[in-house]
Amino acid sequence: MTVIEPAPHASDHAPDHAFGHASGHASEQESDRAPAAVPSLAARAAAVGGSPVRDILAVTARPEVINFAGGLPAPELFDREGIAAAFREVLAETPAQALQYSTTEGEPSLRAGLAARMSARGLGTEADDLLITTGSQQGLSLLATALVDPGDTVLVEDPCYLAALQVFGLAGARVVAVPGDADGVDPRALEELVVRERPKLFYTVPTFQNPTGRTLPAERRAAVARVAARRGVWIVEDDPYGELRYDGEHVPWIASCPGAEDRTVLLGSFSKVMAPGLRLGWLRAPAALRRACAVAKQAADLHTPTVNQLAAARYLTRLDTHVAQVRDVYRERRDAMLAGLAHALPDGSTWNRPAGGMFVWARLPQSYDTTALLPEVVRHDVAYVPGAPFYAGEPDRSTLRLCFVTQTPEEIGEGLRRLGDGLKG
Repeated sequence: MTVIEPAPHASDHAPDHAFGHASGHASEQESDRAPAAVPSLAARAAAVGGSPVRDILAVTARPEVINFAGGLPAPELFDREGIAAAFREVLAETPAQALQYSTTEGEPSLRAGLAARMSARGLGTEADDLLITTGSQQGLSLLATALVDPGDTVLVEDPCYLAALQVFGLAGARVVAVPGDADGVDPRALEELVVRERPKLFYTVPTFQNPTGRTLPAERRAAVARVAARRGVWIVEDDPYGELRYDGEHVPWIASCPGAEDRTVLLGSFSKVMAPGLRLGWLRAPAALRRACAVAKQAADLHTPTVNQLAAARYLTRLDTHVAQVRDVYRERRDAMLAGLAHALPDGSTWNRPAGGMFVWARLPQSYDTTALLPEVVRHDVAYVPGAPFYAGEPDRSTLRLCFVTQTPEEIGEGLRRLGDGLKG
């Protein structure tokens, strides 16, 4: 048998004189050269861009701009005293626990409080069914890590929450949009795509959707659950806006529909109803998937900040009262925007009347391109988000998203006047 030995390393076996002064000169010459380039970014990082919404907010940060572009809750409505009291109580009574490491799954008191709230709204939940996340955005990232391999297909609504498109893009997924209408996704189209594309999951914001503000009716939710049960696909149900309802009755979560129990992940957040700066969200999922997400979270940040979790658990007793006050203010602001749109938008425009949430979705006549129009509108000191970035497939360039919660009714009226002037050019 012939054995091929590795070549000896020159520094181990060559005589000293083989290098001599030439080696020193070569080293000096090499040190004079420009440094070598560092390795390139991962393909997934290079392929996925930043958030157009963030870019617009940066450009329109001037105080004179009336900004309908953000998806930010109204800061003057934050319950500063109530939240501060919760932190003071936690730090006074349990400082060692509050300032210490926590479990990856989350503080038991917060998980128990959330489980009780979900059970009271018709979805029986135990504390151990939940994983506390650093905002629901992290929950979405953990799910992508646990479920999606590069090249896997993911189904989304059309249009879709922009940051979800970013998460799935970074995961290397092939993203396919499911057609729908003013009421949301079409369950028949969903089933056809599940059969044809064999996706890992379907991602949806069925209640007061971002960007459209629409809500999926109960009968369609049940149909989506039946598709998942028949065809074998995960449903990721994102619900950051569900408590911000201004009209009508609560629609049951897809997660509570027959057939969806073992294949639906429900994401929730305190960002829109308490304070986004706390970065607190949660994930409700079947045990095996929840454990996989917990492992992914251990690698990401070990756990969500303990003191924030404990303060939020204390604040839960005050939350319903606070949310009721916020709803009253936001309802008035929504109505102010709806009342002014007919004068602000060109003839032939259409828009929806959301029953809750933060957004109105408008469609201008087909000849309008809201991306191209935005710079002219910004010159009138008002801003919106063009609809195009929210589409996974071919965009409708005549669409735009308007956030109504951050301004007073008077500011909304003035902003719509400016918007009308800007759209006229």
